[in-house]
Amino acid sequence: MPNDPADRARRITVQRRGPLLVEGPVEIELEDGTTVSSDRFRVALCTCRRSRRYPWCDTSHRRKA
Repeated sequence: MPNDPADRARRITVQRRGPLLVEGPVEIELEDGTTVSSDRFRVALCTCRRSRRYPWCDTSHRRKA
């Protein structure tokens, strides 16, 4: 079905010092092979690996190193 929302392109927004914002829902495969998913309309993916909720961003990137 061509108009199925699951078939449409996902928009990913890159922020210089922040997370990747991905239009959802999303399913993510982690390095160890486990899968996490979210049905939210937009998710923030951690790129700094400081998040306690990795791969989800918890704004840990805002803290000074």
